[in-house]
Amino acid sequence: DEQIPEAWIGAGVLRDLVWGERYGSGFLPAEVRDVDVAFFDPHDLSRTNDDRMTERLQRRLPVMPWEAKNQAAVHTWYPAKFGGTAVEPLTSIRAAVGTWPETATAVAVRLGADDVIEICAPLGLADLLNGVWRRNPRRIDIQHSLARLARHQPATRWPRVSVIPPG
Repeated sequence: DEQIPEAWIGAGVLRDLVWGERYGSGFLPAEVRDVDVAFFDPHDLSRTNDDRMTERLQRRLPVMPWEAKNQAAVHTWYPAKFGGTAVEPLTSIRAAVGTWPETATAVAVRLGADDVIEICAPLGLADLLNGVWRRNPRRIDIQHSLARLARHQPATRWPRVSVIPPG
């Protein structure tokens, strides 16, 4: 989207789509909790910027539960939301995606030039495509990873997915 700088769709919605089709009973759009749109705007780190971008997406396709987050601003809110020490400012979408909580969710896509789908997968696609739930140690600690595992219940949702316990 030309109004949203460096916009990519990623994280849980991609995992749910791939794993629903490969390891579940199909992808169910009605069960999508949010569509994460990562963008990169180092010139405006405000939460208002996230809200503006989310509103732009909702105007274009109101049936989707959009959630836009400026990856250039993560360092301004991450410690307050998740605890722990300060995090360094991210330098790009690729750097941001590489810190997402699980290796299978550290993937983003966008429609590029000539309508070609571009993939950003700094940790690779193996865990996403092979159904492996694994903590990404680059940012998330074991406590938060265990909480995510309990909340998302991957072994229940996708019984053929392998869960590697954090630790």
